[in-house]
Amino acid sequence: MPELPSATLLAFDFGQRRIGVAVGQTVTHSARPLTTLVSSDSGPDWEAIEQLIDDWGPNVLLVGLPLSADGSESDQCRAARQFAADLGDYEIPVQLIDEHLTSAEATDLLREARRRGNRQQRVRKGDIDALSAALIAEQWLNQRNLGHPSV
Repeated sequence: MPELPSATLLAFDFGQRRIGVAVGQTVTHSARPLTTLVSSDSGPDWEAIEQLIDDWGPNVLLVGLPLSADGSESDQCRAARQFAADLGDYEIPVQLIDEHLTSAEATDLLREARRRGNRQQRVRKGDIDALSAALIAEQWLNQRNLGHPSV
């Protein structure tokens, strides 16, 4: 992908029940959690996703690919790949990025924030998903900064 000196990205931590969403910026080289969307048996909340895309005008969409530690793919990986393919309908470049362990890292970060006295910081599943999406975005930003390819 060509260098984007000033780009906004939306990152998605896709799950069958919830989808964490984060926004990132190449200028500030930072990302932050935005929200967690509910996903049902009928699929993701495409209206909410479209609204986020309209609101943020991203140049890149990232989808976390939950590879196993050995690099193998599961049914969840196939579902994430399908979600990424469906995002392609928005005619914005979509990239997959290995995101194994981001949920564990997000959980640890939220628990640490709570231990350090932020009593308002709860460790809820939706917060974990949104922070996981931010970690996915940060990972992508770091890889681009170091010249490493994504998945």
